Amino acid sequence: MHASAQPRPADQHRPYFFLSYAHTPRYGAGGPDPDMWVERLFRDLCGHVMAMTDLPAGAPAGFMDREIRSGEGWSERLGEVLASCRVFVPLFSPRYFASEMCGREWYAFEQRTIQHQAYTNRPAEAIVPALWVPVPPEQLPGPAERLQFNHRAFGDRYVTDGLYGLIKLRIFAEEYERAVYELAKRIVSVADATAIRPGRHVDYRLAPSAFGAAASEGPRPMHVTVAAPTRHELPEGRDDVYYGDSPLEWNPYHPISARPLALVAEDMVRSLNYQTTVSSFDEEVLHLDGKQPPSRPEVLLVDRWALEDEDRRARLAAFDAEHRPWVSVVVPWNRDDHQSRASEVELTHRLEETMPSKMRQGRAACRAAAKGVPSMEAFGQILPQVVEAAAQQYLRHATVYPPAGGGHTERPRLVGPMGTDFGTTQYIPDRLDHAPDAEETDDSQS
Repeated sequence: MHASAQPRPADQHRPYFFLSYAHTPRYGAGGPDPDMWVERLFRDLCGHVMAMTDLPAGAPAGFMDREIRSGEGWSERLGEVLASCRVFVPLFSPRYFASEMCGREWYAFEQRTIQHQAYTNRPAEAIVPALWVPVPPEQLPGPAERLQFNHRAFGDRYVTDGLYGLIKLRIFAEEYERAVYELAKRIVSVADATAIRPGRHVDYRLAPSAFGAAASEGPRPMHVTVAAPTRHELPEGRDDVYYGDSPLEWNPYHPISARPLALVAEDMVRSLNYQTTVSSFDEEVLHLDGKQPPSRPEVLLVDRWALEDEDRRARLAAFDAEHRPWVSVVVPWNRDDHQSRASEVELTHRLEETMPSKMRQGRAACRAAAKGVPSMEAFGQILPQVVEAAAQQYLRHATVYPPAGGGHTERPRLVGPMGTDFGTTQYIPDRLDHAPDAEETDDSQS
């Protein structure tokens, strides 16, 4: 049995696990509560976790939302636990992946694992899935499909029937006990090995869903392009600690982040259930005729110091002159970078001269992102919104080819991370200096 190390006092109030599950509606008036079986699983897991650790009496072994998801203070409580729990345990079922609520929970926790890896340059595999009802692999959304997890270690019957089948049928009582015991061991082991740090409390109601479009609707593309110099192309006197041998090694949030921003952005976009590709602006031919329909939505990350190179500045200006509303521009910079702060006026003026269209077009979040994102935390908050804006504009401008036999066809579906209708609810980080919140609908202002 795995024994936990003595918990630090601050950790004693952090649940070992967050049990994420889809509420099942009652069948018929006055019927039994179908979630009572999930509650039994939760109690059994908590008992095992308490036995396997040194948690003191009264410390939370786990968290389960047993209430109807409404009411005053509910969202704040959920956001608090998602920001502090050590392991996220999603109960897989067809209903789970159809739930926007569950997708939001998954997304909120996964951002902590992405931030942890950015800060430490070590992966934080702190999601431990459990099979409540088996789900065919082709029905799993990208974030679930990418998990490297051996369910068969919990027993063959568990794989074929899931915990719901084992808990409902008495003949499988031993298989149920084994599966729950092994799951609890895995939770404790992962919590102690990963030691993921607590995150910032988020407003759960405004978080996007990690599941996006259903897996059956096919992959959703999103491209990330980086416009940044290498360490060998910097203007005289510019500190090279933020740069590498490739533009993709640009790390503006050093030393807080230990990873290049391109990799962090790729993880963040992928967590919204997109198939993500990354390239350098210097190598990528973004520069097709802007009158041609797009082949994918894109996010362009721009280092303002990249504009010191006249050739790159000219190409960015030509890019800006074309009408490409399906490309969202983000301008990361580090408020702790003393050179960037000292040159703020000059850098901003050069950016506004080079890319005036992208600086003023689009919804408020896009304008704020183009004006400047001064911290890793702010970058993580605003990126989902600019990704959604790019995806929405891609849908509006992509070519629709009729079927071979003629007839009508609908525009391809590319469901945004905020929901199928690209909801307009936005969260603009307080630390970003941005224009008043406004939703632009005209293409010229998109």
